[in-house]
Amino acid sequence: MAEPSRPQPYQPGAVSLFFVAKAGVFAAGFWIWLLVLVLRTSSATGLQVLAATGAITTTLVAVVLGARMALQNSAAIRHAETKKLLVDISWNAFAAAGNAESAGKVVPFPTAPGDGERTSQRNGGDRITVLDRGAGERNGARDRSGGSDRRR
Repeated sequence: MAEPSRPQPYQPGAVSLFFVAKAGVFAAGFWIWLLVLVLRTSSATGLQVLAATGAITTTLVAVVLGARMALQNSAAIRHAETKKLLVDISWNAFAAAGNAESAGKVVPFPTAPGDGERTSQRNGGDRITVLDRGAGERNGARDRSGGSDRRR
């Protein structure tokens, strides 16, 4: 059976690669210019210093941008794996709660009991929570006569 197509995680692409390649091209140009100047002249000139400075700077920029792109790529892959793991964990927990044989292993999801179950579970002397009250009791229709039938 074919693997369902999932959206691909974000990975740094064309723009980051463009800047890394551009810095690499400039670095190569400066290094070639420096090599040509060194081979043509015997003494150090201002142009050689400029070419050397440009070559070193653009090489460092290319290395930094390349390292940044590699770190972004690995972070994007880790993020996608973490998201997939969280989805798998939540799905497994949901499936385990629905298929649980005993209540001791997993906590089942709460379900609202039907109207017939509420009245059968409650005895006359039991405390009634806010959630178990009927619609009339929630609206303030219960007896507030001062507690003539209160238990002490």
